[in-house]
Amino acid sequence: MLAVHLENGRVEVRDSPTPSRPERFSLIRLLCGGICNTDLELQRGYYGFRGIPGHEFVGEVVESDTAALTGRRVVGEINLACGGCEYCARGLGRHCSSRTVLGIVQHPGAFAEYLTLPDANLRAVPDDLPTERAVFTEPVAAACEILEQVRIPVGEPVAVLGDGKLGLLIAQVLAANGLRVSQFGRHLSKLRIAEQAGVQTEVLRGALPVRAFEYVVDATGSAAGLQQAVAMTKPRGTLIAKSTVYGAVPVDMAAIIVNEITIVGSRCGLFEPAIELLTSGRVRVDEMISDHFELADAAGAFDRAAQNGVLKVLLRAA
Repeated sequence: MLAVHLENGRVEVRDSPTPSRPERFSLIRLLCGGICNTDLELQRGYYGFRGIPGHEFVGEVVESDTAALTGRRVVGEINLACGGCEYCARGLGRHCSSRTVLGIVQHPGAFAEYLTLPDANLRAVPDDLPTERAVFTEPVAAACEILEQVRIPVGEPVAVLGDGKLGLLIAQVLAANGLRVSQFGRHLSKLRIAEQAGVQTEVLRGALPVRAFEYVVDATGSAAGLQQAVAMTKPRGTLIAKSTVYGAVPVDMAAIIVNEITIVGSRCGLFEPAIELLTSGRVRVDEMISDHFELADAAGAFDRAAQNGVLKVLLRAA
């Protein structure tokens, strides 16, 4: 099978063996995969990654121990937990000490003609949800996780800093759940996507507002974003950190301590609310698709995804 291989910053397509299917796993044929900022950070050296990347996908189950899954289009939660540790017992398998992570930590990713995941990780895609929208399930779930972690009152103002792929999804998810979202970014064309979902937007041409919001989400994907978000947060406010950046990030701890700011790290989320939002159309993703590439041209797809102003680049199996 064809598989993307990432190593030392190079993106190659190799002929690799089709993965064997362990018990209680499904063998899945890739239909569509999405390149996200984490994939680009892996290319830059995040986690010292080497192997098959990719964790945003829609596939068709070709073999499974679960008869109801066979032949279905599915998306998959990316954390493979042990099921027996204290975190798994608390329903926090995504923090399992021995977990592997699809396309990120010790489990081959989705950018291949075939992949495997546990049956328990898979969620069937509704028949009326197109594949190219369903591929956004994992990042939309990550956006939904904010509302699982932080109880923000309906109608409360929230700032989203950053207008990249995840920032646009976060702004839309928060707005769809009744929050008054203000999104700050540098690209008018991107911010218009959020505007169409009822988000107030502002193109940054100068200084950001200081101590202006009780709740701030950093989705800049940059090392400087967290510090900017700290400055925007009111004393005793909450800052939700969503950016995954390779390398150390300098932070002025004095501002955090003096202003008694709570920082919440936020990662993966449940798929069910994400699928519902995508199926209902309350989160718009069609306008976020910048380009399509065949799996065989993954190197070109990664180059395109890294260009300024580009949003989601999709990989399609032949």
